[in-house]
Amino acid sequence: MTSRSLASALAANVLVALVLTSAADAQSVKVASFEPVGDMVKAPSGWLQFCKDWPKECDSGDLAARDIVLTDQAWKDVVATNREVNESVHPVTDLSHFGRSEYWTYPKDGKGDCEDYLLLKRRKLMDLGYPQQALLITVVALPDGDGHAVLTVRTERGEYVLDNLTGDILPWSETGYRFVKRQSQTNPNVWVTLGNESQKAVAAAK
Repeated sequence: MTSRSLASALAANVLVALVLTSAADAQSVKVASFEPVGDMVKAPSGWLQFCKDWPKECDSGDLAARDIVLTDQAWKDVVATNREVNESVHPVTDLSHFGRSEYWTYPKDGKGDCEDYLLLKRRKLMDLGYPQQALLITVVALPDGDGHAVLTVRTERGEYVLDNLTGDILPWSETGYRFVKRQSQTNPNVWVTLGNESQKAVAAAK
């Protein structure tokens, strides 16, 4: 996460804190679609490091693809998890936090950057019983070109994005981001390109 992304995250946290729980729970489900998936690509270095630190989180092997059935309860769980993590974690860059440009981990001290937010959201939703095959770590580029990461929630009604920069859960196509790559549904250690993303953009997101 860059300094500009950090500033956006701080502003987003302030806005999220001002939203009442009832209003967040009432967030409507927008019509969504599915992002086209391309070829296999190298996993981000941060994911490889996370798997060394948390091997049990990455040893699932091949899985059958599954989507979340978006019932009212499932949507409430997704909204509540997104809100809870966005409110409870204070955004900081990896460089200021760990003295490293990239370090993925759970925000155990209440601080983290975009990857740490999404890792915690993913874990919380998995603990609620939702399949990891539908909770996909995704690398994107912001409109200004900065790198960013979000959690894609794949449902039978389309794909939605959980983002630490906003409290709104949007269909992937409404975020304004350029989608670069994400985890495969059938193996969290296999990553695939998204849309018509060029190899140059993929390399820039490593």
